[in-house]
Amino acid sequence: MKGGNSKSQSRNAALSVNKRKTTKKEKKVKDPNKPKRPASAFFVFMEEFRKQYKEKHPNNKSVAAVGKAGGDKWKSMTDAEKAPFIAKAEKRKVEYEKTMKAYNKRQAEGTKADEEESEKSMSEVNNEEEDEEGSDEDEDDD
Repeated sequence: MKGGNSKSQSRNAALSVNKRKTTKKEKKVKDPNKPKRPASAFFVFMEEFRKQYKEKHPNNKSVAAVGKAGGDKWKSMTDAEKAPFIAKAEKRKVEYEKTMKAYNKRQAEGTKADEEESEKSMSEVNNEEEDEEGSDEDEDDD
């Protein structure tokens, strides 16, 4: 062949382009003490619906079927029928906001204490270094 690449060369060229190293972004470490977000009204409804669905269909082991049936039921419900679930979700949201305020307050206090400790340790290290330097200077004067 004149001037053309063979099939193997073109495949190798295509593969080398796709072999770029992708660096994964480091995941942010989650605090296990942080409160979990509250469930939405739909998920509050699903908690109750799952129990009812399992009673009616004890042989069904499919999570997808339960989710699909729950979604269909939720869509067909009126706003009046959804109201108790929305109220429960709002109640959970208010509780969550309270716990988050308390959590954030603890976090702020914790970081202040950490900063103070690091400042103290840094000043102690600096003082030790100054003492060592001072003793060297005394020896040079002789």
